[in-house]
Amino acid sequence: MNILTQYGADERRYFNIASENGLKLARVVSQHRSLYELVTETGMVPAEVSGKYRHEAAHPADYPAVGDFVLVTPANATGGKTLIQRLLPRKSVFLRRAAGSDAYTQVVAANIDVAFLCMSLNENYNISRLERYLAVAWESGARPVVVLTKADLCANPASAFAEVSAIVSGAEVLLTSAINSTALALRDVLKPGVTAAFLGSSGVGKSTLINLLAGETRMEASVISGDGRGRHTTTYRQLLLLPYGGLVIDTPGMRELGIESVNLDKSFADIDTLAGECRFSDCTHTGEPGCAVREALADGRLDARRYENYQKIRREASAVTLSARGRENAKIQQMFGGKKAMKQTLDDARAKRNR
Repeated sequence: MNILTQYGADERRYFNIASENGLKLARVVSQHRSLYELVTETGMVPAEVSGKYRHEAAHPADYPAVGDFVLVTPANATGGKTLIQRLLPRKSVFLRRAAGSDAYTQVVAANIDVAFLCMSLNENYNISRLERYLAVAWESGARPVVVLTKADLCANPASAFAEVSAIVSGAEVLLTSAINSTALALRDVLKPGVTAAFLGSSGVGKSTLINLLAGETRMEASVISGDGRGRHTTTYRQLLLLPYGGLVIDTPGMRELGIESVNLDKSFADIDTLAGECRFSDCTHTGEPGCAVREALADGRLDARRYENYQKIRREASAVTLSARGRENAKIQQMFGGKKAMKQTLDDARAKRNR
């Protein structure tokens, strides 16, 4: 069997490269700065992006990430190095906005079928943070599954399970513990050929779950400090093939999940349904007359915490959109002198080609 098929490659992906002369399919299994480890038809190989690729990449998110399928020039054709020449279209991608004043879009995991959103039932338990992860996960194209870990450390895990189930808008919720077999329920989701990413804060037990699924220590587990916080030990992303055929990506714990793009209609489906009853179609739910969302908030049908978190995520997403639009306009201004000038340049180029 071609090892690439074990790593999620299907006929559709081979079809994509049928006309690519001399290039071979590979999948990114790990990345260390500018160096990559790929799985190819013949096994694992180190690689880096070609000079042409580096020159044409406009943003960090344009570079390959763990889980990506790429086209490469094999080492025997380049005189020693396997070079990544092209990134194949992603069927799903989990994005986050990197922290800092020079924030950029970061690809957390690509081409995943399932996003395991992990939250432990101790000090890490935070419903508002989970709603944030769900908003990003629903937008990613992957299927979100909420994994509540460390149930043995919770006084009333059934209550937590019920609270989480009420806000996940149809996503599956799994209650797990490392000290019994409940974590193995993830195998029912991780069928052979299915790729899942484990996402969540530091110390929630992502690496421990992966080790349980693998039946051996594949990832170093975090040590829990005296204050209940996890010290994450995963410092880079890595794609692992499990013994029974599932694929998992372990990711470093995220202190915060910066918003890049979200699906609020799905992650806050209850508010979206109420919004359909508002008097104005462009209602912002902040003070307009006839606002069904505010009415539900006033009479207790809508939880105030959930409403406030919805508005917070909505504002952040809008700010990112405006910021991205501003950067794009500035780039057009610099290159062409404005949108009208850009349009004229493109029209002239088309006319020249048609002569």
